[in-house]
Amino acid sequence: MGAVLPLLALRAFTEIARLGSLKAAAERLGVTPGAISQQLRLLEDRLGVSLFVRSRQGVYLTEAGARLHPGLMRGFDQIEKAVATLAASSADNTLTLSTVPSFASTWLVPRLGRFNARHPDIEVRVEASAKLVDFQRERIDIALRHGLGHYPGLESTLLMAPVLLPVASPALLAVGPPILSPQDCLHYPLLQDADRADWGLWLQAHGIEADSSAQRGPSFDEDFLLLRAAATGQGIALVQDHHAQEDLDAGKLVIALDKPWPARFAYYAVTRPESMKRPQVRAFIEWIREEAQV
Repeated sequence: MGAVLPLLALRAFTEIARLGSLKAAAERLGVTPGAISQQLRLLEDRLGVSLFVRSRQGVYLTEAGARLHPGLMRGFDQIEKAVATLAASSADNTLTLSTVPSFASTWLVPRLGRFNARHPDIEVRVEASAKLVDFQRERIDIALRHGLGHYPGLESTLLMAPVLLPVASPALLAVGPPILSPQDCLHYPLLQDADRADWGLWLQAHGIEADSSAQRGPSFDEDFLLLRAAATGQGIALVQDHHAQEDLDAGKLVIALDKPWPARFAYYAVTRPESMKRPQVRAFIEWIREEAQV
């Protein structure tokens, strides 16, 4: 046999021997039974011996196949262990975070550089999605979530409790009627959250009986979309204060009326209890708690 080993053929041989079926080996390797049969013929031609006896019940190792099989199994086991060890080592230094897109874009990502500078050995991967994390099925280390903090079976750390602010573009307010009270906001187009609930709650919190007019206007399911709509003069948006801060600082938006309203929900860092044993997880939660207090 030449110096170059037919690795695919050797792998096909070990799976056929282990499973006792060409069809089962093909399913295990994600190829067709014809491809498995071709690899087996290649190996037998290369070695000059028959490796299996075929019968109606399946395939059985010949004497030559039985001598070859144990050594190959040990070899492939070592390969798999080496790859698994490398993957585990890489995973130890990687943190996978899940959070909603608005929080990621307006608050988390602009600050991540400070975490990277403090912990250059930890690689952070951010998954921005509104879907709930299934910690049993997904490889997520920490979920940054906006809620009430009740997450049974999980560890949750309070980060911050935002308030809602009415914001608009300076150009829109410059040509419209003055806003001196919460009621005056109704003279402008209102940009709504996905549930069309925030404006009604904000008005009620400030003593205004809200009617259907508080639910009119286009709706958006993420704060950063509300912010973009408000910055282009489409109306007044009611958004979380820390989401709007960058646009406020840049002058793209101004506070239409200084009447903040504390939302019931807060931001939490959520993780499995066992994940808290990892120094990388503890380091990130310690850092983000510091950032949330600034």
